[in-house]
Amino acid sequence: MTSLTVTTSARAELVDITDRVQRLVFESGVKDGLCHVWVPHTTAGLTVNENADPDIARDLLAGLDRIAPWDAGYAHGEGNSAAHIKSSLVGCEKTLIVREGKLALGTWQGLYFCEFDGPRERQVWVRLAPC
Repeated sequence: MTSLTVTTSARAELVDITDRVQRLVFESGVKDGLCHVWVPHTTAGLTVNENADPDIARDLLAGLDRIAPWDAGYAHGEGNSAAHIKSSLVGCEKTLIVREGKLALGTWQGLYFCEFDGPRERQVWVRLAPC
């Protein structure tokens, strides 16, 4: 397993980590297999979505804010229940196919680390398995 550090600069942001994970795939030498990516945080997540237009990331965060607003009177004492809800909705793991030494993503797809309770320094764990 390999760990990446992601430093975020806002309460909520999407950080494109596609190139960093692809570099790990290349360095591993895995040509065909699976790349499992995991976030060990309860207020963060991972998503695969369009990475060509930065408005998509802003729209995703705005949509999640409408679903789980920060000021909804939650019972959790830390005051970050909205972040926990968003993490649960998005999920904390992705399994990606590796084909010919590359992440098998669609033309417009990228892998994003989703920060919902930043800014923070976070970890992303990556495990590669040849098939």
